[in-house]
Amino acid sequence: MSLDNKTILRIEQVEAKSGYKRPTIYKKIKAGEFPRQISLGARAVGWLESEIDDWINSRLEERAES
Repeated sequence: MSLDNKTILRIEQVEAKSGYKRPTIYKKIKAGEFPRQISLGARAVGWLESEIDDWINSRLEERAES
């Protein structure tokens, strides 16, 4: 995991980058198919942008292999 980019994205930004809506994101997290969120406080979570970018890159690699 690259921690060069430590920017934290909120759910709206993750939805925009991934193309998934909130329910699908959480379903994929539960299935182990999407990066897990990190706690930012009692009622706030976020995702590391670098992990989302890595996830997107792995999707692109899968496409290139098929």
